[in-house]
Amino acid sequence: MRSGLILKKIGMTRVFDNTGNSIPVTILKLEENQVIKVLDQNKNGYFAVQIGTGKIKTKNINKATRGHFAKSNVEPKRILKEFRVNEDMLVDEGRIFSIQHFKVGQKVDVSGVSHGKGFSGGMKRHNFAGLEATHGVSISHRSHGSTGNSQDPGRVWKGKKMAGQYGNVNKTIQNLTVIQVNDEDDLLYVKGSVPGPKNSYLKVRDAVKFNLPKDILKPAGLKDIKEDEKDLSDKSTKFEETENNSNRVTNDTLNDQKPKDETSSAVINESNQETIEIEKNTNNKEG
Repeated sequence: MRSGLILKKIGMTRVFDNTGNSIPVTILKLEENQVIKVLDQNKNGYFAVQIGTGKIKTKNINKATRGHFAKSNVEPKRILKEFRVNEDMLVDEGRIFSIQHFKVGQKVDVSGVSHGKGFSGGMKRHNFAGLEATHGVSISHRSHGSTGNSQDPGRVWKGKKMAGQYGNVNKTIQNLTVIQVNDEDDLLYVKGSVPGPKNSYLKVRDAVKFNLPKDILKPAGLKDIKEDEKDLSDKSTKFEETENNSNRVTNDTLNDQKPKDETSSAVINESNQETIEIEKNTNNKEG
């Protein structure tokens, strides 16, 4: 059992397959998912990884939470979720997940908080048929009808389907198919709808009712640390090259200026010699 990811719901659109069929899909975006803590069997009683995502200012969190992030040497995150994993699927602290964690064609389970719809009637909340719409029903077409059993038991049974709060609960949609994976923008296209409004965060993990594809990345799809280091080294080499080029330019300009300075000094020396000769001639005439 691998770790899941925390993805942000962008909205819905559609894509077309090779035969021209329209497929409704939900777009999920991967913001930086980083491992904050690794839970061990000996210390915590089970294996799991704690993942964080979303940026938050340090001043907006308390000292205990700051210490939690500082212990793992990571930046503070706005959303924290925990995923149960097998022992061989643990990921080191500080590692960042890639959108390649999921593959096209695999099944995933998506969990989130559904839309809150407030106090709703029985027809909307439980799909009741309602009462007759003909004459004889007096302004109670959408009521849910009888709710009790008279004096025995003399009360309403617990769990009776009635009007009440609808939505705003944890929901899981199982066995959704991954249609497309966008590496450039870190987007995941999932067939069908998922719970929650736009810009809400969802837990997406491998479907429990389907086997994983054979070419799936294990223990997880991670961004390579060597590539990040390579990018930093490339930036440093580019900076050094620009510095060397600038030094070469300054040296060339100085070298170009040197002959000009030499010629100007030679001209000054010649003019000084001429003035000395003129002074000598005038002294001789006076003598």
